[in-house]
Amino acid sequence: MTTDELVVSGLSVNYGGVRAVRSVSFTVGPGQCVGIIGANGAGKTSTLKALMGLVPRTATEIRYGDRDLMKVKARDVVRHGIGYVPEGRHVFPGLTVEKNLLLGAYVRKWNSETRKTLREVVDLFPVLGEMRHRLAGALSGGQQQMLAVGRALMSNPRLVLLDEPSMGLSPKLIEDILAALQRLREAGHALLLVEQNAKLTFEATKTCFVMENGEVAMTGTSEELSRDPRVRQIYLGL
Repeated sequence: MTTDELVVSGLSVNYGGVRAVRSVSFTVGPGQCVGIIGANGAGKTSTLKALMGLVPRTATEIRYGDRDLMKVKARDVVRHGIGYVPEGRHVFPGLTVEKNLLLGAYVRKWNSETRKTLREVVDLFPVLGEMRHRLAGALSGGQQQMLAVGRALMSNPRLVLLDEPSMGLSPKLIEDILAALQRLREAGHALLLVEQNAKLTFEATKTCFVMENGEVAMTGTSEELSRDPRVRQIYLGL
């Protein structure tokens, strides 16, 4: 296992008597972008929340590098190099863009390295620099999505979990998000991408798996899955 590899084995999530995730296993290494696709209710979001410790979970193993995440409280997961972009963005609408970004760095001291990260985020999403004094609630949906990604990056994570980053975006903004994910991967970040947009997922990732009813139904390279007749019919509409 490499230093910054995420290893998940036998992950399950239960809500009362309902099992939302059933014995899911996968790995994500540095510089990799792994995708999870599936319909609503397939267990995708619950998987990410379980990794962050936000929902009750059981697992044989959830390990990131040398850290056993089953023993880490949810409030401390970010301190171990994991960033999280939740579904629906959840920016703070009454705060400026700049203050939203700075809140993402709450686990760090404000110093030259943190200022460097802020410059890198603005370089990745120039519109955030242009609108740094605007209230986040006044931004468009696409701009808020960029802000949510930028806020997660301010903690200087090595692994970033992204939940439906293309939701509600125009084709042009989806391309912008795709380009940003490519730059992050090239910079060595590990990415775990949850999406209903299968086309985007196949373009952004090299490895992918399909979840159905809380289980991993199919897994393989993104190229293989994009050619699979069942995937093409159900998720690509072909």
